Amino acid sequence: MIKAVIVDWAGTMVDYGSFAPVEAFRRMFLERGIDVPASVVRGPMGRMKKDHLRDICAAPEVAQAWTAKYGRPSEEADIDQMYETFEPMLMSILHEFAQPVPGAVELTERLRASGIAIGSTTGYTRPMMNIIKPEAAKRGYAPDVVVTPDEVPGGGRPHPWMVYRVAELLGVYPMRAIVKCGDTEADMLEGRHAGAWTVGVVFGGNELGLSLEETKALSAAERERLYVEVSDRLTAAGAHYIIREIGELDGVITHINNALVRGEQP
Repeated sequence: MIKAVIVDWAGTMVDYGSFAPVEAFRRMFLERGIDVPASVVRGPMGRMKKDHLRDICAAPEVAQAWTAKYGRPSEEADIDQMYETFEPMLMSILHEFAQPVPGAVELTERLRASGIAIGSTTGYTRPMMNIIKPEAAKRGYAPDVVVTPDEVPGGGRPHPWMVYRVAELLGVYPMRAIVKCGDTEADMLEGRHAGAWTVGVVFGGNELGLSLEETKALSAAERERLYVEVSDRLTAAGAHYIIREIGELDGVITHINNALVRGEQP
């Protein structure tokens, strides 16, 4: 039976649409004269933020724009310098992006009532979490354990180390007793590499990248088209199950428990 759920942070449980990192990255590049599309910023979402920055710089359109602007490709020294700007920029706005997504608080209450522990992994570093975690708690969301990528080897996702650390801190094993849920391809890879059941969430997540208001404004046909499009990407990255919204997660856990009774493994 499932003993623990490990959820992502931004785009899964708080910050509908995962806007805080996008805003900070775009501001930082604009200060350097480069307008990076939000879609490029969102591509590596879920990774440790410095690795995320490296991936943005490696994107063809950003690499081309950087060379045109500075006469050479970006180097590790540039990334170090940019990260020094990015981190305080992100930390200065994080408190504005701590609102739980609809259904997250209620899901947490249902999971706890059924005896399931709640852990969290994230692309945010511990100093970043020290800002956003208490703000989310004020709004009703507080997981039992949070592990950040600067606390494990290898910089976090897509490696499984954060999941293993959460399992250790919660005292939960084997890995088939754990569900990992998130909104990015990096989340899916992290969960699969850890050997946990892996669930992707579409609406509210980074892969969709829409605010709650924009999501509500979608026509039924457009909503379904986007759901299929994002589902396909998350499934290709390793999701065992896909849910539309985070509040559906405990329904999937029922299916997983039935699968475990039948002897199925993640």
